[in-house]
Amino acid sequence: MMKLWMAPGGLHIEPGQSGDAGELARIHAKGFYRGWPREEFIGFLTEQSTPLYVACDAKRRIAGFALIRHAADEAELLTIAVDPKWRGKKIGQALLRAAFDDLLLTPARRMFLEVDEQNAAAIRLYTSQGFVRVGTRNGYYPRPDGSAATALVMARDLG
Repeated sequence: MMKLWMAPGGLHIEPGQSGDAGELARIHAKGFYRGWPREEFIGFLTEQSTPLYVACDAKRRIAGFALIRHAADEAELLTIAVDPKWRGKKIGQALLRAAFDDLLLTPARRMFLEVDEQNAAAIRLYTSQGFVRVGTRNGYYPRPDGSAATALVMARDLG
């Protein structure tokens, strides 16, 4: 049985498929200085420990995605990206809620993530979903100018 979750804008959320890798890489590159290549997404899509959720329409046009890794009783949001034309429409929130819902069926009880301390929109999203700051990682994210941004480490309980 296919898992589906409702999302805003006439979209729904479903598990990613191997054929999505190219589109995921395209969307990721629009949101991050160092986008991940298609081959990396192919690897994630074939791993059971890295569920990937896509927000798409009935024709399976992808508006955004969230990639999770789980191990034992912890989960990590590896990345989340929304196509620029879909930003500001609560797609990221819907993706996180689908992941939280799905993780209830696993042993995972806490989720972690890293976010650039200057990414105010992402921090607002994560805070609205119950994440709190638990640490920092200095020099974690490379920037186009050669400097490195500090990452905030955030966490939330899942169950």
